Amino acid sequence: MGRAYEVRKASIQKNGAIKAKLYSNFAKEIYLAAKQGGTDIESNANLKRLVDKAKQSQVPNDIIKRAIDKVNSGIDENYISCRYEGFGPASSTIIVDCLTDNVNRTVGFVRAAFTKCKGKLGVENSVSHSYENLAIVGFKGMSEEEALDAVMMDDIDIKDIETDNDLTIIYGDAKDLHKIKEAIKKVKNDIVFEIDEISMVPFEKITLDKEDKELFDKLLTMLDDIEDVQNVYHNVEE
Repeated sequence: MGRAYEVRKASIQKNGAIKAKLYSNFAKEIYLAAKQGGTDIESNANLKRLVDKAKQSQVPNDIIKRAIDKVNSGIDENYISCRYEGFGPASSTIIVDCLTDNVNRTVGFVRAAFTKCKGKLGVENSVSHSYENLAIVGFKGMSEEEALDAVMMDDIDIKDIETDNDLTIIYGDAKDLHKIKEAIKKVKNDIVFEIDEISMVPFEKITLDKEDKELFDKLLTMLDDIEDVQNVYHNVEE
């Protein structure tokens, strides 16, 4: 037990560029989820999850609605999911997930970020073999024991469960995200999921010295500035 999940509490972003990137990322993910699974939010579990997360992140309703309406209107936007794996300063490893309509543009930007920070891209599975693909669900108002009983009642095998202050956090297989949430809601229907995501979690984390950490942080900033980058995972202690 004790994966020590680093809870990042949402805050109101004052930087317009950061907001624009956040809105764009959610709009693309919501559009793709609606295109693949249908525009009915209640019958499309992935779409519902993304819409709920967008609202928690204070994404305006009109942006969410426009993304879904594109599908209803027959607008066809082709986004490709790409994953890049690379090595940063010292023993740091990084996984970068992107949604793009131009793979050549995206890989060029990602490679340039690594190169400028003394890193390099690796081949497929050069990094991801050291990570677990997990569903992570966090909530308040239910103890570890109560949460464990809830998932066991639905015959769901989980990887881990822990408490961070008053937040109960469940780790399970990525494919079981919806099942875990539904099991918890059966016991406590008004539960609010403060963590609701599928993530790549490293088996082990490392600590960088000051110089390497500054370079690593610069790399993360450069990756975050790339419009097509959706998520970045790494093995460095914050």
